[in-house]
Amino acid sequence: MDLCRPLEPEDMTVQSMPDASPAKWHLAHVTWFFERFVLQPNSLKYRIFNEAFDHLFNSYYYTVGQMHLRPRRGLISRPTVAEVMEYRNHVDRAMIPLCETADDAVRFLVTLGLHHEQQHQELLLTDIKHMLAQNPMFPAYDEQAAQPGDAQGRLHWIGFPGGLQEIGAGEGNDFVFDNETPRHRVWLEEFEIANRPVSNGEYLEFIADGGYATTELWLSDGWSAVQSGDWRRPLYWQEDDQQLFTLGGIKPIDRGAPICHLSYYEADAYARWAGARLPTEAEWEIAARQLPVAGNFAESGVLHPQGRDSQGLQQCFGDTWEWTASPYAPYPGFRPLDGSLGEYNGKFMCSQMVLRGGSCVTPGDHLRATYRNFFYPHQRWQFSGLRLARSAS
Repeated sequence: MDLCRPLEPEDMTVQSMPDASPAKWHLAHVTWFFERFVLQPNSLKYRIFNEAFDHLFNSYYYTVGQMHLRPRRGLISRPTVAEVMEYRNHVDRAMIPLCETADDAVRFLVTLGLHHEQQHQELLLTDIKHMLAQNPMFPAYDEQAAQPGDAQGRLHWIGFPGGLQEIGAGEGNDFVFDNETPRHRVWLEEFEIANRPVSNGEYLEFIADGGYATTELWLSDGWSAVQSGDWRRPLYWQEDDQQLFTLGGIKPIDRGAPICHLSYYEADAYARWAGARLPTEAEWEIAARQLPVAGNFAESGVLHPQGRDSQGLQQCFGDTWEWTASPYAPYPGFRPLDGSLGEYNGKFMCSQMVLRGGSCVTPGDHLRATYRNFFYPHQRWQFSGLRLARSAS
């Protein structure tokens, strides 16, 4: 609700592309999640707000029914924004007494719903940015957002030993998504990982060197995406390569800030150009788990990656999601949640790539070293960047 306050009702109904959703839909969907999976099965007193919403605001849970197709969410002019707000308040009022008497099973469902809502808080900001960027006036979501950070420090390499390692989430009391489990063993060769993400200034060198026109740097599907999309620079960069669109409006490119809004293909091509590669998700987790989960998250209000000049491994959490070289696949022994909630993660384990670490629009307490995000390799509208890795010499 707070994230929607800077928006006008007209802003909240626009769907800027099939991969994005209107702000109104996000707000209604997270409300529907609590109604459908928490209240309806567990509260005898609950009164369904509107039967039609079960179809309109279901996302992809086919085991509970059909849904309005995602590319057509922007055509839902009714219910109005005011009715969706009323729906939200209706569900909130019913959730409070249920939480006060919840058993362990209900507590788990509520916790899952809260983490699901945090994911949509991030998606809401990501989709708002894409929507506002289509407006030739380039309006700002928040005039104070996207303040510059420090000058970025020198990139250097940090080595890690090879051998048998364990990754993934083990058994414990803290919440994790099912796709982070089970904890399992992996074999790693010695590797080195960059102390920080790649910066805008470094990516400008790739562009100036003809990176987008050099076929041999690109995977076949990536080269096709470059040609069909006429990609010449990251998403939201202006043609002068001096300015970019942010949630704070048009701003000068901060050369020291981490590069973001790259597809997997762009990240992979840059890594080849730099004589390196992307880390696997196991390498990334082994490196990052030594650090506290701290950084530039949504709570900072900056809502844009910032440079940081500090020693050692840095910025693994926050600023930008980091593409890895790992396809999104089940861990050995993976079992999805029972019932309809098993559709949450497991059925998407095909044709997508893993990202790690969170971004400047991710809620900070949503993250951990084992967290696995995933997107298709051509997608660019997420706050996604990269960190280099290489095999130890």
